[in-house]
Amino acid sequence: MNVTVFGTGYVGLVQGTILAEVGHQVVCVDVDADKVARLEQGVIPIHEPGLEGLVRQNTTAGRLAFTTDAAMAVAHGEIQFIAVGTPPDEDGSADLQYVLRVADTIATHMESHRIIVDKSTVPVGTADRVRARVTEVLAERCRAELTFDVVSNPEFLKEGSAVADCQKPDRILIGTQDEHSVEVMRELYAPFNRNHDRLIVMDVRSAELTKYAANCMLATKISFMNEIANLAERLGADIEAVRQGIGSDPRIGYHFIYPGIGYGGSCFPKDVKALIRTAEETGFDSRVLKAVEARNAEQKTTLFQKIHRHYGGELAGRTFALWGLAFKPNTDDMREAPSRVLMEALWQAGARVQAFDPEAMGETQRLYGQRDDLALSGTKEAALRGADALVIVTEWQCFRAPDFALLRERLKAPVIFDGRNLYEPSRMASKGFAYYSVGRPFLPVKVAD
Repeated sequence: MNVTVFGTGYVGLVQGTILAEVGHQVVCVDVDADKVARLEQGVIPIHEPGLEGLVRQNTTAGRLAFTTDAAMAVAHGEIQFIAVGTPPDEDGSADLQYVLRVADTIATHMESHRIIVDKSTVPVGTADRVRARVTEVLAERCRAELTFDVVSNPEFLKEGSAVADCQKPDRILIGTQDEHSVEVMRELYAPFNRNHDRLIVMDVRSAELTKYAANCMLATKISFMNEIANLAERLGADIEAVRQGIGSDPRIGYHFIYPGIGYGGSCFPKDVKALIRTAEETGFDSRVLKAVEARNAEQKTTLFQKIHRHYGGELAGRTFALWGLAFKPNTDDMREAPSRVLMEALWQAGARVQAFDPEAMGETQRLYGQRDDLALSGTKEAALRGADALVIVTEWQCFRAPDFALLRERLKAPVIFDGRNLYEPSRMASKGFAYYSVGRPFLPVKVAD
């Protein structure tokens, strides 16, 4: 099938590439000519495991093409994906200007029936707005006889495993009441729907709400577990034991109940804000979502609070080694990352940061530029040298089994603040470390090796 994807960001690039991988002819459109030129050379703008090789393979095979030519792209595919950004507006609502701009473009150039698919995460009612915009532009062109449908097909990709999620989706949501569109979308996704039927068809508004509800449910689980972790610290309980105890209940499960220092990234923070705003527009007070958002914002200050208490508020002139900058492993994304809240608080207090992340160093440089109070280290070991303490922010695999003897040698004092509970408190105490984690008791140091 011929498919057009507007937007070569995270969602559009992954979805377009995986559709090409199974044999569809895909054209991806972007207004950024330099970005398109780099993509044609196989240079991708994001870090996502496995994606770069697939882009190169499918571009070489002629199944995946990149262009700035919107007219050609609209002529190419019966299916027109809209996968552009929906950044939060000042009031927290999703900014739909780019989505509606693509709708204008499709309507301006279409000469026959098109299925317009909202792949971007958009508020309930967006499909209606896209439909109205396309209808208006077609009328202006005196082409009101042209037919089209607007389908909601939200993505459920996790950064760091987006390629696998796209290749083996757990569900394929189709929001439309048009039978022809259902059949076309079923044919499009047939290669991913062979073992059992993953296709779920519903009305457009329900599909739009399902995407937000899914992300907000996961954000709620994270914030709830962080709240229980904070309570566990005050009660002398161990949140890791609690996690195992509740996770064994199949009604709860183990996913998204790991305590930590708050969620970040491009989805959860934005989608929680957007659904709160959508609720407000209907006159509904979304108390649970507001609490989720407030808990997450406060949770991002947890590590700084522990550091501040340990040093009695005397942080000026101190240096902290920071392991992890991305909001989660296997990505270079620092949008809403807890590391940013921590670093900015340390700098405000007069401290210096020596940071390392396997993938997000370039993004950190882009965000903060040259600073006297920030040093980006080439290795995790280099970040330790001369630091007052180690702070663990992101749970990259390479941080899970460090050389603790080297840590003690490089740090001024054996102190670790762990925002991801990577190590056992009793083991750390026996190795002579003052070890602060999330939701677990602080154990006195037993032995100095």
